[in-house]
Amino acid sequence: MVRRLPRVEGQVRGLRRMPEQDTYCVDALTQVSAADTALRSCAVAPLGEHLDCCVTEAIVQGGDQAPAKIGEASQAIARLLRS
Repeated sequence: MVRRLPRVEGQVRGLRRMPEQDTYCVDALTQVSAADTALRSCAVAPLGEHLDCCVTEAIVQGGDQAPAKIGEASQAIARLLRS
């Protein structure tokens, strides 16, 4: 995520300059799509970390925390799929 976010930031800065540079509309849309895809890829890392660490630990410990952590992960996945 640390390496990817600066790349996304650069893409967004480039997008901001496009109207000033009278960029062709389809080229701007292509860049919006690329930035969106890059940002979504940044979301995969913390989601995987949450599953590997928080959810796994809660399952191993048992009790009420396991269903809560699984629910959090499910909600996070649903938010990613909706956006």
